[in-house]
Amino acid sequence: MSKPLVKKSGDTALFYNDFAEDFDRKMNQYDLRRRLDIVFNELLPGDIRGKRLLDAGCGTGHFSRSAAERGAKVTSMDIGERLLEKVAEKCETERIVGSVLQMPFEDNSFDLIISTEVIEHTPTPYAAVSELYRVLRPSGILALTVPNRFWKWSCILANALKVRPYEGMENWVGYGRLRKELEEAGFSIITYKGFHALPFQAASLHPLLAFLDAKGNLFGRFYINIATACRK
Repeated sequence: MSKPLVKKSGDTALFYNDFAEDFDRKMNQYDLRRRLDIVFNELLPGDIRGKRLLDAGCGTGHFSRSAAERGAKVTSMDIGERLLEKVAEKCETERIVGSVLQMPFEDNSFDLIISTEVIEHTPTPYAAVSELYRVLRPSGILALTVPNRFWKWSCILANALKVRPYEGMENWVGYGRLRKELEEAGFSIITYKGFHALPFQAASLHPLLAFLDAKGNLFGRFYINIATACRK
């Protein structure tokens, strides 16, 4: 494993790394299951066996594990070394410390890239889009999910009320702006939609959310999260 880019505890970019031991316990399981379903059943090709796949901003490795179970040759990358230790507990992948803003890979390195709820935790999320394009091979596919800036007010309110103890970096992207940046980077959009029409923290809303996700391609700009599959 390469050396970490940053070691300073308390750095907002390393917020998740600082509580790696509790990360999985605090993660909303409905949201995780929904994103796994979207990435592997809607955004990526059905057969990824033998494909070189980058999990860019892998966290504790849920997407890396699912990709490895499907036969992909997985590289798990995150800026948090403790997070990568958690990946190692879930699956056998190549683990690399690195940032989506400056990845330690050559151009055209991967057939597939997953990056889910990652680029908004950087100072310049749209610069990350260009970097993801750089390391993807021609005709390769990026599966990306991010929060929609339309809902950023809800997190500001939750933080103010101290019901969401989050102190990390957040630069949410706009629904239309992200699509524009993807296309300007050179991507061709295959799928572009919203998911989570309402806050997913309330379990009573989950059946309704699943129903409303089917309308995410029509009304996605009003949904909490954005999902897209793009081809280089």
